[in-house]
Amino acid sequence: MYKKFLTQLFLYNMVLLASWFCVVGIQTNRLASTQAFKAGIEKNEPELKADRFFGRPRQATSGQRVVDYAVIEKAYKYRLSQADYDALLKIVQAEAGNEDEEGKMLVAGVVLNRVSSSKFPDTVSDVVMQHENGVYQFSPVANGTYQRVKVSQETVDAVERVLKGEDLTEGALYFAARKSANPEKMKWFDQKLTKLLEHGGHEFFTNG
Repeated sequence: MYKKFLTQLFLYNMVLLASWFCVVGIQTNRLASTQAFKAGIEKNEPELKADRFFGRPRQATSGQRVVDYAVIEKAYKYRLSQADYDALLKIVQAEAGNEDEEGKMLVAGVVLNRVSSSKFPDTVSDVVMQHENGVYQFSPVANGTYQRVKVSQETVDAVERVLKGEDLTEGALYFAARKSANPEKMKWFDQKLTKLLEHGGHEFFTNG
């Protein structure tokens, strides 16, 4: 009787022990499968594009819509040689160094209008250096200011805007600063030309 009781107790303990091992095994399998599933998802996710613009990813994909940061640079309307570009910067600085950015753009625009006109030379350098009967078209060339100027960043910015197509001139081919100009010369401007606009210290004209 006593042996029978011990045998039943032993079997009962073995059943409990086997049940415990089964429960632990199920939990272990569940954890293992969860990690494997998570790892599989992470592995299949598209990677972030390495191509960057100003520190931002150009494309980002994480289950959301792809965002493309594309920059369209405005094309140049005028393409100049280095010599012509330097000449344009210097004449704008010499003529409009004390003007605001729009005043600088107007002077640059007049120079380029002359290049495009059949009445004037075909390059910026030739327009800037043009003279008739020993008289230069631009006074800073005559008095040496043109050769001595230091071009400012604002002048560079203004010229760049004009080269990319911004035109404020309304077709002007001439400009003059009435306060400092020779009165006889200004009389010619008033009688022979048509005034288009005035900005800062300059008046802008075209052929009448």
